[in-house]
Amino acid sequence: MTADWDAGSVEINRSGFASSCLRPLMLTRSLPPSRPQTRFMQWEPPRSSTAFAEVWRSWLAPILDGSDLHFVVRSLADDRCLGLVGLHAAKTACPEIGIWIREDVHGNGIGREVVAAVVAWASKELDPDGFEYPVAEENMASRRIAERLGGSIVETRSNPKYTSVVYRLPNPRR
Repeated sequence: MTADWDAGSVEINRSGFASSCLRPLMLTRSLPPSRPQTRFMQWEPPRSSTAFAEVWRSWLAPILDGSDLHFVVRSLADDRCLGLVGLHAAKTACPEIGIWIREDVHGNGIGREVVAAVVAWASKELDPDGFEYPVAEENMASRRIAERLGGSIVETRSNPKYTSVVYRLPNPRR
């Protein structure tokens, strides 16, 4: 792991979007995901901006200590929030990646680009063995992301909302 990076100021730029670690100013401009856009998220989204603020405030300490990174994905063209991506248990041998992309920008390759960018950045900075990427069995778009990045299914998990398959994504630097 590279010791000289500040997790609170990480920014990843790629293909028309920027992905930056969460900062309060960014999140006050980001709305909580709406109901239809979250059917494949393991948790239910907060019902209001106030409730969402409580959630993202709980993310700040783990971001600053580098153990759990949450990125806001923004369009470089107009600074619009396109989604969120998380790198959970970042300091472990196999961090977990989670992603949420706004429904109105699905189908444009943003999810694949964001996951690839986080994998590339984390591989260079943290050098894990690989990454876990849990995906709802029915979420074919997210499954294609994992498969295009060389992922293979290593297990299945069940949660109250759905059954997921867990892909292992390789560290491209190894």
